[in-house]
Amino acid sequence: MEHPVPELPEGYTELLQTLKSQIRGAQLTAQRVVNTQLIELYWSIGNIILVQQERDGWGAGVVARLAADLRKEFPHMTGISRSNLNYMRALAAAWPDQKSIFQQAAGKLPWGHIMLLLDKLDEGTARDWYAAEAVNRGWSRNMLLNQIKNKTLERSGASPNNFESKLEYADSELAQQIAKDPYVFDFLDLGAEAAERDLERALTDRIVATLHELGQGFAFVGRQVHFDVGGDDFFLDLLFFHVEQMRYVVVELKTGKFEPGFAGQLGFYTALVDDRLRRPAHAPTVGILICGSRNDHTVRYSLGSAESPMAVSTYTYDLLPPDEKSALPDAATFAAALGEG
Repeated sequence: MEHPVPELPEGYTELLQTLKSQIRGAQLTAQRVVNTQLIELYWSIGNIILVQQERDGWGAGVVARLAADLRKEFPHMTGISRSNLNYMRALAAAWPDQKSIFQQAAGKLPWGHIMLLLDKLDEGTARDWYAAEAVNRGWSRNMLLNQIKNKTLERSGASPNNFESKLEYADSELAQQIAKDPYVFDFLDLGAEAAERDLERALTDRIVATLHELGQGFAFVGRQVHFDVGGDDFFLDLLFFHVEQMRYVVVELKTGKFEPGFAGQLGFYTALVDDRLRRPAHAPTVGILICGSRNDHTVRYSLGSAESPMAVSTYTYDLLPPDEKSALPDAATFAAALGEG
């Protein structure tokens, strides 16, 4: 016999949502506490091994025996293999002060992420940068691996630009963060002789991968965006809006070598978007010219005389060696990872 559904009191739905939020919040807090305790334990074990190796000359055989004895004592505990003990040692070596790791973003990451940072990066500044980005962006482990493999840190802000002279200091620093050099379009099935329209069409056809390569915060506005200027028609290649910096970003594509005239064209489009589309709450519009190659001396003179803030980057279809490229997730995995974030 089915029991009749009771009449719900007023406000029940709102109360239910509140309780759900509180439970989820408590679960996340518990997960963070458990993760913090795990990292603390791993650092302590790793530090003991590090000290013993430096003081008493422990070798690989002693670490292997230690792992076996710990597994025997704690058969249901995962994470105490010989390789994991070596990662714990690396953790203590990378962050010698136990408190420092929790003052850095790495202390907020799962152990698998930290293992990846230790495995792929030798320099502390780079580890801290990728750790902070992983926390802020919610990167999965595969996404973090992809960012390291694609040298995101090295490419960020590397393109020649005139942002410092055309923007306020703080805004210049922000604008430099959204320009890369080179852009890697290895997800496109195009040859070296592809025309500009082919490149443009392929990038918009694969917009998820394109946004991933441009970086966090980019939203696609349009392709061949039309402007009527006193009866003259103009079409800019690609227009994006950076939702974190609240600014339009004009992207012009050139498959050949950079020419001074390209800077004039991009400057015109950037000024046009700044005048027609920018709102008072928006930061100044910037332009990014992506070309096949460039002479940095020519670029420097061209940007020096330009009135609009812009950067000149190059693009490539294959930045990584074949063996490293084959180890990366495919396009479908990229899309799934973006969905996770």
